[in-house]
Amino acid sequence: MPIKFGTGGWRAIIGDEFTKANIQLFAKAICDKMKAEGHGDKKMVIGYDRRFLAKEAMQWAAMVFAAENILTELVNKSSPTPLIMYYVMKQECPYGMMITASHNPALYNGIKLFTAGGRDADEIQTADVERFIASASLSPIPEMEYEQAVTQGLIKEIYPLNGYLDNIISTVDMEKIRDAHLKVAFDPMYGVSQTSLTMILHTARCEVVTINDRHDTLFGGKLPSPSAATLRGLQNAVIDAKCDIGIATDGDADRIGVIDDTGRFLHPNDILVLLYYYLVKYKGWAGPVVRNIATTHQLDRVAASFSEKCFEVPVGFKYISSAMIENDAVLGGESSGGLTVRGHIKGKDGVYAAMLLVEMIAVSGQKISEIYRDIEASFGSIFMEERDYRFSKEKKEKIIDILMIRKELPTLPFDIEHVSYLDGSKVYFKDGGWVLARFSGTEPLLRIFCEMANGADAKVVCEAYERFLEL
Repeated sequence: MPIKFGTGGWRAIIGDEFTKANIQLFAKAICDKMKAEGHGDKKMVIGYDRRFLAKEAMQWAAMVFAAENILTELVNKSSPTPLIMYYVMKQECPYGMMITASHNPALYNGIKLFTAGGRDADEIQTADVERFIASASLSPIPEMEYEQAVTQGLIKEIYPLNGYLDNIISTVDMEKIRDAHLKVAFDPMYGVSQTSLTMILHTARCEVVTINDRHDTLFGGKLPSPSAATLRGLQNAVIDAKCDIGIATDGDADRIGVIDDTGRFLHPNDILVLLYYYLVKYKGWAGPVVRNIATTHQLDRVAASFSEKCFEVPVGFKYISSAMIENDAVLGGESSGGLTVRGHIKGKDGVYAAMLLVEMIAVSGQKISEIYRDIEASFGSIFMEERDYRFSKEKKEKIIDILMIRKELPTLPFDIEHVSYLDGSKVYFKDGGWVLARFSGTEPLLRIFCEMANGADAKVVCEAYERFLEL
């Protein structure tokens, strides 16, 4: 089966499509693309996370780059994805790669591709890579023995963590955090953020209570994605140790999950609203905000209150980063937990987001629960219902025909303002609510998101879609 990119790079089941042959085919395609673009004399950087075969996959790819006479720098310890993006940006590399399947189940692995400036490869770039993959698959893939490549200087092992950490430390108010004497519960979810985030928190004189920090390629038997279901242990740690905040990061540390001081799980939508509100109100930043089509419209309300605009883009962080640059936005994010801030890297960074939240508590002098109550008092409360459905190939084709080709909708008990097909089928209701049905770009799932003024209405809408699509 050909290598195909989703919204978060290429991801596949280990031993099925994620094999040495496909990894090296991917690498050969990037070599060919670099040479075709006149970048054959530039270097490639590759990192890896804690997944099974991640380090080996990094080395297999590097052996192809070496055979093609392209210098490759390998980050020789498992590292956060944003560290690789930062390094690509600072070193002005034309491309970079990260061996990770991010928050997918443990049986997956994959590769994220970054382009100049440390950005996620957009759909134009990935389509181009797929063409080079098709061409490269017609001939044997060359490789050079790893030790030989090291000896010849074509592979160099590096560990550029300090520069990444120093950049974050220089952009948050460490003095305010030190003075606040905060206690932080931290769950790296058996992933790669343990060293980096713990180091920054200790530098800021925070007391840190850490759980789930050992190396476990099965992620404790859970999905390495911070959600209400996977962060029960963090909730207990916050309550038991009386922490000011609980922070979790996903498997490759580009996404974040938060437990507030009362032990309540904060939906990623809440985190985006909190941070945008904080950056504009408390730090005095000016500018719009960017969200994807599946993310809360509460951001629109907050932006409007500051006479700013909220821009809506398709799912995929490449769209968010592009819109942020185009509109000089303060913050961009998505309901799955990824966000970035103006002036930082052009991609998701759970470590930086965590430190901004810690800074918010210190600078505001308020608990997170208090800040969010202020926001709800000013802008009203809002509720999102999210549901996932698995499907057969035949069922997927039927749903696409109904929603995207015939553009049919279920009978809904709310007045419709308009319908968008920017990414899936999204219905906007006249009262401000909305519902979106779209296929995941990273997992074989149909996802339905519905945001309404109350939970009961959101459930009614989701159930209407379930009956209509026979889910």
